[in-house]
Amino acid sequence: MPEQAERPPSGSGGRRTTRAVRLGVVVLLGLGLPAAGAGGAAAEEPAAPSVRCTVTDPALAEISGLVDLGERMLVMNDGGDRLSVSVLDAGCQVLEARSAAVDPYDPEDLGLGADGTLWLADAGDNTAIRSTVALLALRPDGSAGVHRLSYPDGAHDSEALLLAPDGTPYLVTKDVLGSSGVYRPTGPLSVDVTVPMERVATVNMTLTGTPGGPVGRAGQLLITGGAVAGDGSALALRTYTDAYVWPLTGSDVPAALAGTPVRVPLPDSPQGEAISFTTDNRQLVVAGEGVPGDVVVVPIPAGTLPAAAATSGGPVPTLTELTSSGRSAVTSALIAAAVATVVVWVGGLVRRRSTP
Repeated sequence: MPEQAERPPSGSGGRRTTRAVRLGVVVLLGLGLPAAGAGGAAAEEPAAPSVRCTVTDPALAEISGLVDLGERMLVMNDGGDRLSVSVLDAGCQVLEARSAAVDPYDPEDLGLGADGTLWLADAGDNTAIRSTVALLALRPDGSAGVHRLSYPDGAHDSEALLLAPDGTPYLVTKDVLGSSGVYRPTGPLSVDVTVPMERVATVNMTLTGTPGGPVGRAGQLLITGGAVAGDGSALALRTYTDAYVWPLTGSDVPAALAGTPVRVPLPDSPQGEAISFTTDNRQLVVAGEGVPGDVVVVPIPAGTLPAAAATSGGPVPTLTELTSSGRSAVTSALIAAAVATVVVWVGGLVRRRSTP
């Protein structure tokens, strides 16, 4: 039997409620929300987004996590009964699906660690019934681990993972009133015991007027994904309708979130949940649920990020080039991990598996 990341309480009616039930209260609350100013200044003349490719594989109908690797992308589905991450090419075609014998409860976001480990945030909890959530590790050697976490103040629904450059994970909750909590573990992750978390920041969203999402105006308040730039220069959170970008110094995520973000309106999407920085750290890549579904590149307004964050827009360098590139150790480690992950996975195409 696959290891279970979380067992639903007795009588809960299964892992996940239907879309109609779990979103109904959000719609009702959203319709009654007053107008408010934007949480962060939008660019006056943002550059136009562009469609990179369109996902048509029915097995990827619920994309909620994304990591951009340049000519490749890593994506994960929301749900399923087996931990799984798919490698897509530049045309959104599946090259390979890598899975492990872990039965997730409700995975919602995806991050790539400096050592090549893929971290899935199994933190979805639409009905607030989970006593623990989990971070699922899928390592380059194919092994996996379940790291359980608990909130200090009761159950929360979370769909956003911020993996800081130093490896610290932060979960950001999805709050219907727009006041989302930011939590991190109080100690090292463990596969043996549940590690408590602490609340270290609050992110307040307000109505923006940007259309999109499945729940009307409330979608402008609900955080559905997160990402940290590969060079550590910035972090981003998205709602169903907008992305917010903060400069990041070191790995101090709480300090970054205390600042004022730049808001980037996103293209209208039925249910946008995934977000990543591009490999040059100057643009965002977003995707969502439903097929066919577009993967869209969205430019970040000029002047949003420090000039030092700019990197070459050329092809991803080889591992040999990385070791003599003069990049910082953190940047080289992150890019090297991405390249190594692709090499390992593409090298196993002969063992290609279909997505569960």
